Amino acid sequence: MSEGVMVTGKATPRGRFPHAKVAGAMVFVSGTSSRRPDNTIAGADADEFGATRLDIAVQTRAVIENIREILAATGCGLEDLVQTTAFLVDMNDFAEYNAVWAEYFDEQGPARTTVAVHQLPHPHLRIEIQAIAMRPQNPVVLKEEK
Repeated sequence: MSEGVMVTGKATPRGRFPHAKVAGAMVFVSGTSSRRPDNTIAGADADEFGATRLDIAVQTRAVIENIREILAATGCGLEDLVQTTAFLVDMNDFAEYNAVWAEYFDEQGPARTTVAVHQLPHPHLRIEIQAIAMRPQNPVVLKEEK
């Protein structure tokens, strides 16, 4: 049996799918971006002339923090991640993304694959990450939400 998890205070998915799906001991986190609940995007700013500045480091941190909060709703933490797939719009962002990743994880962290994609659901998004976690033996669910 599996159960979808929707987390209050996170951006509403742009389709009919949950933030995460719990199946037994496994937690499958849907592709997560730096989009905020008000649909603004962390790491995407425009100046007074409308020129856009997209910051992959800010976006990467926001994605990982969003994943942390989604995992918390299932009784997991970042330490419970076993596999991630990161989607970058531009591989020229890889070094900065990788540096932020290293702030959170070392070689004992989750297995990781990074791929380049043509685009993401919003032109200001530079990164999206999907993840799989293994729930602790006796998980403490911090939020009961559906």
